[in-house]
Amino acid sequence: MKDYYSIRPGILERLQFILLGPRDLLLKLICVNYQSFIWGFRKLSPKYMEWSARIRARRAFYKAVKEVPAYAQFVHAHKNTSGEIPETDKDTYIKAYPTESRCVGGILPIRQIMIDESSGSTGTPFNWVRSIEERRDSHLFISYFASYCFGSEPWITINAFSMGAWATGLNMGIALQRNSVVKNTGPDIDKIFSTLEFFGSRHVYLILGYPPFLRKIIDTAEKTGFPLWSYRLYGLVGGEGMSEGLRDYLLQSFQKVYSGYGATDLEIGIAGETPLSMTIRRLARDKPEVREALFGSDSRLPMLFQYNPLMHHVEVNENRELIFTITRSSLLSPRIRYNVHDQGGVARYDEIAKKLASLGHDINRLAEQCGSIPISIPFVWVYGRSDYTVSVMGANIYPEDIEQCLYDAPELARITRSFCLSLSEGCKGEVKPRFNFEIELEPDPDIENTFRTTMLEGLIRMNADFRAAWQEFQQAMVPEIHLYKFGEGPFANDPHKIKQVRFLAKPEK
Repeated sequence: MKDYYSIRPGILERLQFILLGPRDLLLKLICVNYQSFIWGFRKLSPKYMEWSARIRARRAFYKAVKEVPAYAQFVHAHKNTSGEIPETDKDTYIKAYPTESRCVGGILPIRQIMIDESSGSTGTPFNWVRSIEERRDSHLFISYFASYCFGSEPWITINAFSMGAWATGLNMGIALQRNSVVKNTGPDIDKIFSTLEFFGSRHVYLILGYPPFLRKIIDTAEKTGFPLWSYRLYGLVGGEGMSEGLRDYLLQSFQKVYSGYGATDLEIGIAGETPLSMTIRRLARDKPEVREALFGSDSRLPMLFQYNPLMHHVEVNENRELIFTITRSSLLSPRIRYNVHDQGGVARYDEIAKKLASLGHDINRLAEQCGSIPISIPFVWVYGRSDYTVSVMGANIYPEDIEQCLYDAPELARITRSFCLSLSEGCKGEVKPRFNFEIELEPDPDIENTFRTTMLEGLIRMNADFRAAWQEFQQAMVPEIHLYKFGEGPFANDPHKIKQVRFLAKPEK
């Protein structure tokens, strides 16, 4: 077994670790409260933060090799001639080693540990163990993020995330207690409306939930006549991506709506939208040249977040997948170069500023326009899971494409509760894209034809790969549209899931 632990840092790395020592003490002082946190990140240079994140990640690697039996074995089994630290993911690391072996010291402590369960949206739910210290760090960052986005005015938080073993619900409620009064209603619209009615419109409310659920609140209020318009509402969403079309829809009733990014595999609160990142994303939506300069030639508009480089180190592999290392020493079960298979990219603050400036957009002026104090922490953008695609004739179709097509057609968005993508395979093996929609009306041929026309025109307009394939293989690219009433077909099990499923892996004939 000793061979597993034979990996040691070199002299240069040891020197870099020593240099981090006194700076770590300074950074702990910076994070004492929200004001010092913002001040500190305005003073640290983007290049220093990038260097610090990289060295912290390297230090976390050596610490995990030394203290975590499963990780030491994993590294030994995946040695390579390049000396690059191997990636981990659910299949190669989590499923391959017992929970205890993936913990520091090879044991699961019997006190001050919480177990979170992932949603199971990609298959079987998993259990994730966390120490009280790492949860406290995560709660603190979420609290600061909320203060930055929503200000210091008192509010009441209504936590509509699913309660129970899920990582988001309980932890978001605990984190926001630092900022506000919290009521954990879960996704119960009647309780949410009764809470609003009981405390009245003199208060500001922050409602937490999955993006489609906040939309459901608006639609239910409209149907039942609840006077949602008389309340001052903020929205904080997470768990899945959100198109700008959906944000526009939510902003009819909410004054502000921001999204957070996390993964139960890693932790909640990895990154968050800020007023500036949202402004940049909406600029990229409206100006194709900005989108291409910032994110490349991908036709999708990614979610754009900022993150704390002193807590996380983010890389991008050759498949454009984001690789995360949590660099804090408080983790019970460290994650080193962990791949959740989300596609995206990462850039320093000054790199984004330079690209925007080359197109005539000053990042400081953009920050002024959205009323925020710019902090020079890095950006990470996320398209979504790399395996949540439908590919036909070389064209990849993504859930984000369908959502944007929906919200470009408000008459369809208004009647659609959910959707998912799949493939339709003909008797001769021919494959076509199949889009399944759960709607609130009785399906009929006219509605089906409206969906088909809208989806086809929208994909041709926004997805360059689809447009090229359409020009060559028109018959193969016309999507099959299948409409279902509430709770039918592929949506039958949605009430028992905390997230809406966007992709059906098994082709449907």
